[in-house]
Amino acid sequence: MVELDNVIKEYETAAGVYRALRGIDLTIARGEFVAIVGKSGSGKSTLINMITGIDRSTSGVVRVAGTDLGRLNEGQLAVWRGKTIGIIFQFFQLLPTLTVAENVMLPMDFCDMGTARERRERAAALLERMDMVEQSTKLPSALSGGQQQRVAIARALANDPPMIVADEPTGNLDSRT
Repeated sequence: MVELDNVIKEYETAAGVYRALRGIDLTIARGEFVAIVGKSGSGKSTLINMITGIDRSTSGVVRVAGTDLGRLNEGQLAVWRGKTIGIIFQFFQLLPTLTVAENVMLPMDFCDMGTARERRERAAALLERMDMVEQSTKLPSALSGGQQQRVAIARALANDPPMIVADEPTGNLDSRT
């Protein structure tokens, strides 16, 4: 499902070129659960951004679910992401002016998934699974970090994607959650 072939990612900095990823070769089969571990600054988030199509490699091939991400334009990548990947961001990325329920419905809205009623019902069901349905009309700023993380998890599941990619998904959750 995920194939990286000699993926390199370089950034231009004031001090010169910084190579965040150095010739990464990686294959992840469908159904595999993979954890990428390493110290801060080792390229974990950069690698996740390559796999999700949020950022592009300097060189090499990134293929996910049979699609070569380097061949897609930004619009095509957005559509592909909406149908293929649920992303749980390290810092949530909830839209501050949308309610909890609206944040969960957003990916479904972008992909025109079901009717408006079906999207509301799915959002409510996901929030119920996360024990967050009582918070559905609140804005993200009214929630704790752990609550925001649970909303971000519900949002990642909204389109029932075949793949979930998470960047430190439990960092703000307590042991019971």
